[in-house]
Amino acid sequence: MKIRFIGTGSGKTSLKRFHSSFLILSNDFNLLVDAGDGISKALLKQNISPGQIDGILFSHLHPDHFSGIGTLLVQMKLMKREKLLKIYLHDSLIPVVKNFIFSSYLFEERMDFEIKYCGFNGDEETIVNDDIKFIARQNSHLDQYLKYDKEKILSFSCSSFLFNLNNKIICYTGDVGKKEDLNLFKGNDISILISESTHIDKVAFSEIFEELKPAKLIMTHIPDEQEEELLAWKSSLSDEIRDNIIIASDGMTISTRE
Repeated sequence: MKIRFIGTGSGKTSLKRFHSSFLILSNDFNLLVDAGDGISKALLKQNISPGQIDGILFSHLHPDHFSGIGTLLVQMKLMKREKLLKIYLHDSLIPVVKNFIFSSYLFEERMDFEIKYCGFNGDEETIVNDDIKFIARQNSHLDQYLKYDKEKILSFSCSSFLFNLNNKIICYTGDVGKKEDLNLFKGNDISILISESTHIDKVAFSEIFEELKPAKLIMTHIPDEQEEELLAWKSSLSDEIRDNIIIASDGMTISTRE
């Protein structure tokens, strides 16, 4: 199995990196994790057809993780896709996403393929196929916005994920709100930790590396202006730690067997 980084940028639009997203490639199911603004162009640049995507998993609905879904569905429609598309997201977000798609004039009756919404809740294992399973836990990334929703009409679900990829344990933090969010899956034998780098102080990553002891730490969600700082931080670490930390770039592919 492989993980291909489609985009490694932050919420700030960049000419160097697309917004944060990666594709899990297994024998019979390819799962796209997040689909923010520009995802269709990002896939095209890497010679990946929308037809290769069997499912999309959303961590939360910030535009850099979600708003490319409309255009991506249009590409699937234009290429006359017929196979089922599964969309995985927290139960509370299903009505929001359905309404977004409907409001974009993307009526399922006019498509040649079916969209199946697969909801999940915290700490429930979701089985995608024989090779891909995941557990979601809520983090604090969106807690700062609760005060703006005075009528309590929004969902503030934001998930971090523990993937079991053919018995290899991969943790993806998604966007987080505080250092403690990096520890949501502490106690698991994590082979690869994929973490955003925007919202957490770099010192915290040194500490979390010592605590979780993943074989690899892959940093993504990188703002252009922080890239040099991130590289300098990596250079300052001991050889033992530095060799196991990867600064992700668009198009980078890793094997889960490594």
